[in-house]
Parts: sequence; structure tokens; C-alpha cells
Amino acid sequence: MTPPPSHATSDTPPDHAGLLVGSLLLMALGWGGLYALVTTSLPRIGGELWLFFLLLQVAVSGTALPIVRFINVRFTPLEREVPPVGVIVRQSVWVGLYVVLLAWLQIPRLLSAPLAGFLLLLFVVIEAFIRSRELPAPSH
Repeated sequence: MTPPPSHATSDTPPDHAGLLVGSLLLMALGWGGLYALVTTSLPRIGGELWLFFLLLQVAVSGTALPIVRFINVRFTPLEREVPPVGVIVRQSVWVGLYVVLLAWLQIPRLLSAPLAGFLLLLFVVIEAFIRSRELPAPSH
């Protein structure tokens, strides 16, 4: 018995390989920068804090890129095309923004599990709305 065809073989757009290379660069820049920032500077409110948030955004978005790509390729129906790279990058940036927002809320100790869940639901609903506007209407 042969397995059903999947998007991961021949239907995957060639620019997805470039996406994975970019993901590796973002991960190296973000996590390397965070390591350098945390080990060489004092925790101050100011430039260091904003650099921390920027590097955290880059690191988490770069780390999320291959995971988000895998989820999109795996769960896209066979009759539809795989989402373009722009959609995958946008969803990865949402993941990074979510983590940065959680880190920012943790500084004044405002973060709670219900708030984190509400923010996650908010980001999922916004992305679902954007995707529903991008997808073509089904033809009958």
C-alpha cells in the first residue's frame, strides 16, 4: 500500500529552501546576539532592554520559521497550493511578537495564564481573518 501524496515532495515551492536558509541566519543572529547581550551587559532600562526585545523577536521568529513551514505544508489540503513564503514569515513573526509581548508583560509581573491564553487567541483570530481574506473563494 503506497502512502498518499504529500506536499513535502514535489509540490513544495523552490523558495522554501531559501526560507530555511534565512531561518538559520535569523536563529544564529538572534540567539548569538542574545547570548552576547546577556553575558556582557548589565540589565538596564534603556537601550539594552530594547535590544533584548529586538534580538528575542529575531531569535524566536527564526526558530519558528521551520516549524510553521512544516505545519503549513503538512496540514494544507492536497487540492490547495502550499501557502507562499510571505504567509509563513508573517505567521513566524506573530509567534515572535507573542513571545516578546509575554516577556514584556513579565517585567512588571502582569503576565498570567489567562492573559497569555487571551493574547494567543487574539493572535490566532487575527491570522485566521487575514488568511480568510487571502484565500480565493471556492468555485462550485
